[in-house]
Amino acid sequence: MQKTLKPADKLARIVEDFSKVTITVLGDLVADEFIYGEIARVSREAPVLILRHRDRTIVPGGAGNAIYNLADLGVNVLPVGVIGDDEPGRLLLRAFRQKRVSVSGIRRVKGRNTVTKTRILAGTTHSPRQQVVRIDHEPESPLDHAATQELIFQTRGYVRASDALLISDYGYGSATPEIFNSIRARASLDGIPITLDSRYRTLAFTGVTAATPNESELEELLRIKIGTDSSRLLDAGKAVLQRMRLQSLLVTRGRDGMVVFQRSQKPVAIPIHGSDEVADVTGAGDTVIATYTAALATGADPESAARLANYAGGIVVMKRGTATVTKGELLRAVTGA
Repeated sequence: MQKTLKPADKLARIVEDFSKVTITVLGDLVADEFIYGEIARVSREAPVLILRHRDRTIVPGGAGNAIYNLADLGVNVLPVGVIGDDEPGRLLLRAFRQKRVSVSGIRRVKGRNTVTKTRILAGTTHSPRQQVVRIDHEPESPLDHAATQELIFQTRGYVRASDALLISDYGYGSATPEIFNSIRARASLDGIPITLDSRYRTLAFTGVTAATPNESELEELLRIKIGTDSSRLLDAGKAVLQRMRLQSLLVTRGRDGMVVFQRSQKPVAIPIHGSDEVADVTGAGDTVIATYTAALATGADPESAARLANYAGGIVVMKRGTATVTKGELLRAVTGA
């Protein structure tokens, strides 16, 4: 007689299987730059703070953060994207190499700026640093035909050896619905999970199996206001699930946790893991889709995948800046060790 696994043991076994799967990530690679300073005084020139520079770091953001999370979870990850021929781009490549992530699918485009989001944080010597301003450096022109074709070619090659495809669309041109349609037309994607995190155009994608919008993105998709109306949330989730013909939909709700929708099954609400007094939500959505995709790639059911993503999201929001969750951290959260 086969012994039934306890819920925690079942989730732990899924996490242990992360090292057995390969996931292709097609997406917009972003450099998240953090500049830290101590408040020195108020300027005489204008009513603004003068900061004494203390530190500067650049870490992978956007699709890069999803890639970083997958690597720290023990997944073999194959990134596909573009960067500029500049310092942020070089630092992203160095960061991936340090994690032993292949960079052969990343195209460096001469004369193009790497998407860079610069956050300036200020504080006193013994106080937490707070973000005071963010500056976005974005490419001035869309991707050219050659770069687009390279993205399609690389993704087609990688998915043949992958257990899942993760699409991370931040609106910068590397993971458009048109690019995905070209990949679908030229490569067999049957049988593998295809997950989507699209900031602005989720409904424009067809052929994906799962999506992970947050509640505000769901409101924008359907042009509704959910607020505290749980019935409206359930109706909205079911509508998107049906309209996109998804196998599952994971809606993240901040301090209210998550809701996972599946075909022919009742939606399941999952309370937030840990404290609702978060430190930083930067990049939490990337952690969620990375964990959700990794679990689906192992063959896990959507509810189990969602529960693992919930644990991972609860861990990462307690960290400052763009952060990741490691396989060990996730296992300890699941087992209570």
